[in-house]
This record gives sequence, C-alpha cells and structure tokens, in this order.
Amino acid sequence: MCTGYNVVESRISQIIEGAVTDLGYHLVRVQFSGAKSGRAQLQIMAEPVEQREMTVEDCETVSRHVAALLDVEDPIGDAYVLEVSSPGLDRPLTRIEDYERFNGELAKITLRLMLDGRRRFNGRLAGFDEAGKIILETSFGRFAFAFDEIDSARIDPAEIFARESARQN
Repeated sequence: MCTGYNVVESRISQIIEGAVTDLGYHLVRVQFSGAKSGRAQLQIMAEPVEQREMTVEDCETVSRHVAALLDVEDPIGDAYVLEVSSPGLDRPLTRIEDYERFNGELAKITLRLMLDGRRRFNGRLAGFDEAGKIILETSFGRFAFAFDEIDSARIDPAEIFARESARQN
C-alpha cells in the first residue's frame, strides 16, 4: 500500500537525485512528515560520495540546490520546512551498497512482514548469502533477508560510540 507521503517522497527523490549526485553526494533518504498537523517538514539526508564527513557547508550546498529545484517543480504545494542533514552514526541503510559498506557493524532491521513471529531484528551484518540475501547474525541465530523484504534498517551506534570512547582514552 502506498501512502501519500510515499508518493511525495518518491516524486521528490526523482526530482533531486540527479542534481544531488552531480554535486558529489549520495542521496541517502527523503522523508516528508507533519503535513496533516500543519507543520510539514521535508528531511533530505545526503552524504559525500568520497566517504568523508558531511560538513555544515555541504548541507548548505545541497539545501540551496534542492530548494531551487523544488521551488520550480513544487511537488508539495503547501508550505514546509526543508532540512538537509548527514545520515549520522545511526544512519539508515537504504541501498544494497550500504549493507556492503557497513558489513560487520551492528544493525537494527525491521521487516515488511513477520518472520518467525517477529518483524524487528538486531544483530551484526554478516555479508550476503549465495542468493544475494543480506545476512544478519543475531542472538537468536543467523537470518537472511532479501533487500525488498526490509521495511527499514539502520546502524546501531552502540559499538561505534564504544570505539570512539576507547580511542579518546
């Protein structure tokens, strides 16, 4: 089932993805929320292609270009707040490439449908099986998910925080 937000998000992605790529960034996620409450917000997550930290200047660059494109195309129609940000430590995993890049990290995955009586799984990303399914090693065992079975996924930053803390001490 496609919600109104999904249609808007998909349309916005189509409008801006090429320009964001041309600027040297990956479009990580487009999220539109709050329209029904009168406080509509459009969040664009992007990251530099060369896998460096996203700076405030990077966010400003993406914001200026995205705002100009959306002003012309006007896919929302009503007033909204545009927010451009980096994915952060608990970044969403939105592309197959993300699962490759973050192999070995802890992740939280929510499936579209139940599997073994659950939709939510926490564990360590462990590559891909021979069928190309994403492997997650959990305390309940090893699970394999097709990319299109995943509703949402994000890095669990607990280990990243621990590594950073150990590095500083």
